[in-house]
Amino acid sequence: MKLKPLADRVLVRRLEVEEKTVGGIIIPDSAKEKPLKGEIIAAGPGKLDDNGSRVTLGVKEGDAVLFAKYAGTEISIEGVDYLIMREDDILAVVE
Repeated sequence: MKLKPLADRVLVRRLEVEEKTVGGIIIPDSAKEKPLKGEIIAAGPGKLDDNGSRVTLGVKEGDAVLFAKYAGTEISIEGVDYLIMREDDILAVVE
């Protein structure tokens, strides 16, 4: 199944969380929070401004990004969980 986001939306796959702390303590599943870091899988073409011109996105496929805790809409495609969110919900690109 192919999915192409529209306008200024992006498809993000969450990156895995560390299961141990730096000190070596193993974190149980019940205490883990969902990661706020992900990878852009697909990006839309950008939104239209007031003049009808397309404003391109500042992120591209393959970028690692940080996003807000409650950003986006969770979806599952072929057993893999993704988020669809607006570019405005992305806080930073990790380089």
